[in-house]
Amino acid sequence: MSLNIVIMAAGKGTRMRSKLPKVLHRLAGTPLLHHVLHTAATLQPTRTLVITGHGAEVVEASVAGLGVVGLSSVRQEPQLGTGHAVQQVVPHLGDEGVTLILNGDVPLIEAATAQALAAACGGDKLALLTVTLPDATGYGRIVRNAKGGIEAIVEHKDASEAQRQIREVYTGMMAAPTAALKRWVMALNNQNAQGEFYLTDIVAMAVAEGVAVTSASAADETEVLGVNSPLQLADLERRLQTRRANALLEQGVRLADPARFDLRGSLTCGSDVEIDVGCIFEGEVSLGDDVRVGAHCVIRNATIGAGVVIHPYTHIDGGSEGASVGAGSLIGPYARLRPGAVLAEEVHIGNFVEVKNSTMARGSKANHLAYLGDATVGERVNYGAGSITANYDGANKHRTVIGNDVHVGSNCVLIAPVTIGAGATIGGGSTISRDAPEGQLTVTRAKQMAIAGWTRPVKQKK
Repeated sequence: MSLNIVIMAAGKGTRMRSKLPKVLHRLAGTPLLHHVLHTAATLQPTRTLVITGHGAEVVEASVAGLGVVGLSSVRQEPQLGTGHAVQQVVPHLGDEGVTLILNGDVPLIEAATAQALAAACGGDKLALLTVTLPDATGYGRIVRNAKGGIEAIVEHKDASEAQRQIREVYTGMMAAPTAALKRWVMALNNQNAQGEFYLTDIVAMAVAEGVAVTSASAADETEVLGVNSPLQLADLERRLQTRRANALLEQGVRLADPARFDLRGSLTCGSDVEIDVGCIFEGEVSLGDDVRVGAHCVIRNATIGAGVVIHPYTHIDGGSEGASVGAGSLIGPYARLRPGAVLAEEVHIGNFVEVKNSTMARGSKANHLAYLGDATVGERVNYGAGSITANYDGANKHRTVIGNDVHVGSNCVLIAPVTIGAGATIGGGSTISRDAPEGQLTVTRAKQMAIAGWTRPVKQKK
């Protein structure tokens, strides 16, 4: 049976107090709407329709590059309620199959739950997604008949005292036979205090036609919570991070404090991995066996080999190219690895060292206050404190090649393109602009002078 998915994403989100459309605010580093689209894609629908309105151009641009098969956008202008929103997609739907309606500001809906909702419809029933809450204040109550069938959704303000005791509520998501949905929404009217077209009014239409109204249940309230304010977004962020932290703990990862952990992408871990407090993982990160990550590190798009120790306050950002750290290496504290940093086994990168678009072979070290950009570094190189590769001439980047067993002294400048031969030693304070031969000491320094009788300037008295 064919499946259409319609995602409501037209709302302004006034309570967010932001010029950014509500559905583009980020949860775990990803826009709310993208979470829903990723889940929808796992159901392999025939088509996915995103209803845009406020900030339509920005919202449509954000989803265009996701590569979702069968995705298109339909605008709701002006925004006259949920029923009016679904009216806009009617011309884009055939009469076949089931149409599943999701909300772009309810990001944590599980694929299994969405699938169960579509299955509950079965092509001939109206199915509502419900959840049972300990405190249902403010929610529309699900009113059932003696046989358990749904008769109505009663809003909290309209509910009787008896109805307010009901804890089963409507989540705003439903599935319906496509042909019937089209007929029902086009028959909606806006004869109400708000002058809007309410999608929930189709429940009464289904009951009047003798169409069964059934339900599917969400496993817990977290997956059906919507975002209408920064407070709600922050609450959902912590719920999601707690869920992710617990999953890692169950896999054997040691988190020093699950409440101070953030995963904004995917993280795979080997055995006996330890992660201290305040760490953030973004994009795709892989940690090998026995990796230790110190406090307050940020790691994005990187592969970390077995036994690596990443000391506190290290920042690894592999960008689109990725970065990698070989087994047994020591990184940080306060180190920075940028896109294209590829470190082999047992490399040491120390405090305030930056590595960008460079490879370092086994056993090489840059322990203090150094920069390696666009460099190819051989094995067992010792790169001195304060030394840099001058890789940019103002227009183009150039590469520095450093052979095996090279020793670069402190405060050196290697002006690329330049090659330092294997076994060479570069004297401290040297500026190297020509290739340095293998196995030799290369030094470029001004002559040291002592000037007799020189006195230090003093401030003039006013």
